[in-house]
Amino acid sequence: MRGRWVFRVLKFLLLAIVFVALLSAVVMGLWNWVMPALFGFHRVSYLQAAALLVLGKILFGGFRGRRGPSMHWKGRMMERWAQMTPEERAKFREGMKGRCGMFGARTEERKA
Repeated sequence: MRGRWVFRVLKFLLLAIVFVALLSAVVMGLWNWVMPALFGFHRVSYLQAAALLVLGKILFGGFRGRRGPSMHWKGRMMERWAQMTPEERAKFREGMKGRCGMFGARTEERKA
């Protein structure tokens, strides 16, 4: 059992390294093909392309870990919805119609 776990981790690390290496080669190729011709920038080496990839990830993508508390609103809303009585649900729908327009129109159309 323990050997399988180690093998899986090593396999994941190897695949991650290969993926980053291929992606860096793609970034280098695209940069060297487009940027010097359009803007007169210098060509980049493989390591510079890898650094650009990491920099772009930091600036534009971030390193997302697990979801923060702000991402669990849907689960909390589903719990609240399950605890509401049918009258409370109808009152909630009526209140949302004034704020969000056609909220709940699909369920009313299905009933008709």
